Formats: sequence, C-alpha cells, structure tokens
Amino acid sequence: MFRIAALVTAVVILAGASPSPAAAEDKTITVFAAASMKNALDEIDAAYTAKTGVKFSVSYAASSVLARQIEQGAPADIFVSADIDWMDYAIARKTINESTRVNLLGNSIVLIAPKDSKVDNVTIAQGFDLAKLAGDGRIATGDVKSVPVGKYAKAALEKLGAWQAAEPKFAMAESVRGALTLVARGEAVLGIVYATDAKVEPGVKIVGTFPADSHPAIIYPVAATTTAKGESSDYLAFLRSTAAKTILEKYGFKFLISPTT
Repeated sequence: MFRIAALVTAVVILAGASPSPAAAEDKTITVFAAASMKNALDEIDAAYTAKTGVKFSVSYAASSVLARQIEQGAPADIFVSADIDWMDYAIARKTINESTRVNLLGNSIVLIAPKDSKVDNVTIAQGFDLAKLAGDGRIATGDVKSVPVGKYAKAALEKLGAWQAAEPKFAMAESVRGALTLVARGEAVLGIVYATDAKVEPGVKIVGTFPADSHPAIIYPVAATTTAKGESSDYLAFLRSTAAKTILEKYGFKFLISPTT
C-alpha cells in the first residue's frame, strides 16, 4: 500500500513539474521592418512584450532586402515597408496576406550634415544646387535603384533639377541607417535621410527639408505574411492603437489612420 501511494505521489509531482508543450513554448513574433523603424519599433515591441509576454525577433534592413528575403522563404510574420512599392512587390508574389495591410505611417525626407558642419539653413526648392553645396565631398543616401529613401531622394532631386549635377557625388548605402552613419562619421558631407532618422542621431543636424510635393508620398505599409503565426493579428491591432501612435509620433512619424483604441 505504501509503495502504491508513493508511486502515485511521484506521478503527480512529475505531472505538475512538466508543463504542456504549448505552455512551455515561448510565443515569439518575427518582424521584418524597414531600417528607419528601429528606434520607434523597439520601444513599441518592448511595450507589447510587457503587456502580453510575447517576445520578438526583429530584422531591420532596407525594405527591398526584406521583401526579397520573404519571397525566398525567410520566416517572417510581419512586414513593415518604408514604401508602397515593396509591399506591392510582396503582395504580387503572394507572400503577404493582403487583407491585413494597413498604410500606417508617413514621414519626410531631409538634408543632413555632420553636427559641426558649416552648412546650415538650406532652402530646398527649384534650382537648388546640391552639387555645389557638397563641394568636393560625398552625399549619402540609400541606393536610388532599390532602397526607398534613395528612390524618394532621386525623385525629389530630379523634380528640383538637381539630380544630374549631383549624381556623381552620391555614396549609395544599403539602407537609410547606413547613409545616416556615413554622415555622422564625417565620411559624407551631406546626406538625404528620413526626418525620423536625423532625430535619433546626435552626430548630424538637419539643414533643410524637401518639399512634400517634390517626391511621391512617403508611406509605410504594414501587413502580416501568408505564413504568420496566429498571435500576429493582435500585434497588428496594437500597432494601430493609441499607445503605438503616441510612441511613433514621439519619434516623428505621422500616424495616417485613426487609432483603434
């Protein structure tokens, strides 16, 4: 009798000590996000983890790189693009759940210089001579063929009549944060980045802002992938919330929708 009781007790203890597989598994959402989202999204994700316990694995890079990685089968749940084109690209390749797409954020592009530069208060308008302003130095931005900030920069400079003379002076970075770093280190005398990037880098200063009508509207769409885990829908809802809006606007993003809560 004693042996049977002891055996039953042991089984109960073991059962209590072994959580179910579902309980043992940490919930993690994998986010692929445009490099310019890093500071704001890190804070949003920390707030969401504190609220829900869900953890994050986040890859920040140029939207072009991320869209192609998702196309090649990278295991992402959420895609945040810095332009409409790369979200459309992903949707066309059936890697995004189009019904979850929201054009969430807006931004602007600015001209920056190292913080100790003598360049200041540049008026950016038709006839703006960027090449002359750069002198013998380099101008940093994202790759104008694929990286959203570079595409916006080229479009603006073409419209303002400044692209042809300035093109040879450009140093193309693999992402907007790469361009930001080049200017902060003094390796480029000027750079074109998002206003939100300039705001978080103490090594640079904004010397001019590009007119909004000089380039296509800067829009950040967000969506779940076709392979997204179930908990991704709650996270997307959080990105549309008042709490997320407060954080995003603190970093300088424009919230393009009415918050849901």
